[in-house]
Amino acid sequence: MASISDYVLDAALSKLDTEANRVDICSAEPTTYTAATSTNTLGNSTSISISAPTNGDTSGRKVTLSAISGASVTGTGTATHFAISDTSNSRLLATGSLSSSQSVTSGNAFSLTAVDIEIPDPA
Repeated sequence: MASISDYVLDAALSKLDTEANRVDICSAEPTTYTAATSTNTLGNSTSISISAPTNGDTSGRKVTLSAISGASVTGTGTATHFAISDTSNSRLLATGSLSSSQSVTSGNAFSLTAVDIEIPDPA
């Protein structure tokens, strides 16, 4: 069985901790930076905090995006996903499904609960 040390997993997750500076709520799961920040975005926040890597809930390692409240909704639609980006380097870093979809209207605000992003140990 293959094995990856915590040091290597932490190096990957540390990019989120040190480079991520924007989270978007999106109408579909984005696969590119442009999709996350333009094509599919319904709102965003640049006031984000991501923890340093720690042990995962079941295995591996994880970081946590802190809860967000009062962020700006910039489009009208149904938010189904989130995307975390590094705007300085135009990089999409992570995406995931929201715990439940939410209808949003431009001009309103949105909130997100804390989100764990985990890399499991290899099986």
